[in-house]
Amino acid sequence: MNKLIPNLTKQLYSKHSSCLFRYRNMASQTPSKSIAQDYSYAEPEIQQFVKDFSKLIQDEALTPQTDPNTKVINFRQPLDLQKYLDVEIDEEPVSREKLLELGRRVIDGSVVSGHPRFFNQLYSGIDPYSLFGAWLAEVLNCNVHTYEVAPVMVVLENYIFKKLSSIIGYQDGEGVFCPGGSFCNIMAIHLAKLKYDPTLKQKGVFSIQPMVLLTSEDAHYSIAKGANFLGFGTDSIIKVKTDDKGRVKPDDLENKIQQCKQNKTTPVMFMATCGTTVLGAYDDLEGVADVCQRHNVWMHVDAAWGGGVMLSDKLKHLTKGVERSDSVAWNIHKMSGAGIQCSALVVKEKGFLEKCNAYRAEYLFQPDKLYDTEYDIGDRTVQCGRKNDVLKVWLMWKGRGDKAMAARVEKAFENAKYLTEKVRSTEGFRLVLPEYQCTNISFWYIPPRLRGKEETPEWWQEVAKIAPNIKARMMLKGSMMIGYQPMSTKGLVNFFRVIVGNPICEKSDMDFIVEEIVRLGDTV
Repeated sequence: MNKLIPNLTKQLYSKHSSCLFRYRNMASQTPSKSIAQDYSYAEPEIQQFVKDFSKLIQDEALTPQTDPNTKVINFRQPLDLQKYLDVEIDEEPVSREKLLELGRRVIDGSVVSGHPRFFNQLYSGIDPYSLFGAWLAEVLNCNVHTYEVAPVMVVLENYIFKKLSSIIGYQDGEGVFCPGGSFCNIMAIHLAKLKYDPTLKQKGVFSIQPMVLLTSEDAHYSIAKGANFLGFGTDSIIKVKTDDKGRVKPDDLENKIQQCKQNKTTPVMFMATCGTTVLGAYDDLEGVADVCQRHNVWMHVDAAWGGGVMLSDKLKHLTKGVERSDSVAWNIHKMSGAGIQCSALVVKEKGFLEKCNAYRAEYLFQPDKLYDTEYDIGDRTVQCGRKNDVLKVWLMWKGRGDKAMAARVEKAFENAKYLTEKVRSTEGFRLVLPEYQCTNISFWYIPPRLRGKEETPEWWQEVAKIAPNIKARMMLKGSMMIGYQPMSTKGLVNFFRVIVGNPICEKSDMDFIVEEIVRLGDTV
């Protein structure tokens, strides 16, 4: 990895510099230096700058992030950070030396998400081969809408979605990379609406009786954003009850759909979840599918977080029934470690994405090109401009193979199980659930001053203050980052939520979580 970035830089820029910015005769150029020279990667000064910032990234951003003795964050308050970064842009440029110094400050002021003590979010670290893909994507700088301008990316995207469809169990599926898992879920609402009534593409949602969307009370909030964004309104969302482990109750889904029909509203989609954001619950997809098929309701599975288990023969039972769904959202940048963002929307019915979204812009999708225009995939999405995300996935997967992709997920589950038992057996800690389906491990820490006391509402109010206090201490120290939250649907006050996913983490890092919370929290 140490030589990857400089070598990659040399190969990429030597190839492409010859065709960049040939504006030698522009009237505005100075005698000493043309505009083209200032942008050309063939120029020695630009080449040296690229080498310098490549070394900066390697030495100060990549290598230190795997060292547990470095800080996860050098926390600054927003106004202090703004001053430190010297954010104001002036009429005259700064020097390249100043740019490199600003790069150092950006690194110093940023959270080290690849650190073995970063447990704050549903992502952690970036696979080195995915990083290779990210660099290639930025250098090639292509828009993935037609084969004409992005031939490699179109071929790769078609292949990756064929592979993802096969893993899910779709016989002839398709898909598209979206700008985030929330957008995948919003796209699924859009598809469900048009599956119910294709004429809505022309007539709009106000031409028929009100449509409603159903999901569990513990599902991701993106369904509310989607309802707002697509004109349904948040009042159109029907929340379905979950059990004590956070899994949706199929019998309540049946009841809610029956109530919708009695109220003369049309249920068009249910969004199930594989790996809820907080408790990591996997819904009963078989039970949900039975209900959705009985009522002809689009079944979408939000597997943005927990979809990685489908890569493992040991763990894929958690998503049993996923092949009966109509669409799946899967964030490969989460459990599988690709670079942010790699958000895949996979759809069972081939051709349906284009049927819903195509407008055949004449300047892009000419029918008389020199190649098979089936490879012009831009009309599969509501976007026109779309970033090249597939290289990050394809190169990572090629570099790892199916076995290693599964092993990464399995290791995370092993570490999470170890942490669960560590928390269970340590004085002052209390698990929110006795067992967890995913690698979200949630618990309270009860400091010595609150132990052994009657657990009244006032006592729980005191417990609610503990996690925010300890979180502030760990961020100021820079030793670790863990999330916390209440859960109003279950009547739970603030608790810690550890997300285990980084493959460089070992059991010693799980021990550190407990030990550091004790160190920081015993006097709270």
